Amino acid sequence: MAQDLPDAGRPGAPALSAEGAEGAESSPDAPEPRTSAIKHPVTARTKARRRAVEILYEADQRGMIPARRSGRDEQDPASDAGQRLRDFAAERALHSANHTEAPAYTREILAGLADHLEQVDETIETYAQGWTLGRMPAVDRAIARIATWEIVHNDEIDPPVAVDEAMTLSRMLSTDDSPRFLGGLLGRIGDLAETLR
Repeated sequence: MAQDLPDAGRPGAPALSAEGAEGAESSPDAPEPRTSAIKHPVTARTKARRRAVEILYEADQRGMIPARRSGRDEQDPASDAGQRLRDFAAERALHSANHTEAPAYTREILAGLADHLEQVDETIETYAQGWTLGRMPAVDRAIARIATWEIVHNDEIDPPVAVDEAMTLSRMLSTDDSPRFLGGLLGRIGDLAETLR
């Protein structure tokens, strides 16, 4: 049956399922099936990470967590930023715009970040090679913080999984250049995960 199709077997030709080849009549105006990109499965943990990015982004935009380690004044130690994040995350986990409670893993991520915010930020700035947290887009900053926490402080997540999830989130939520930048940064951190723990 496949040999009857004009493009069958041609490199780069769209693959058709057996159902599509047998019973469907195709019109000349019908769009070609999209086969260029394989979609990342959206798991419950992916959704939880996305929700954590949204909450962290909102906290960042409200000035609750500093974008830069350097330049903090004596009145605003990192522990205050961690506590502000903890309080805000607890409130947003229960009361959000979509009126749904945040998944348990979202709350775990945000609690872990609140506990380790200063170390996470220091790790990111150390391995960002010329980039400060303040220079990064806010969405990239949120994604990098979450992935760095997962790589260094969450023993349940393998570093390659954390990097892959961060890449997925950056493709969904950030700029075209973000996946490459975050992949390089988080890849370096992932390679050193054992020494950073």
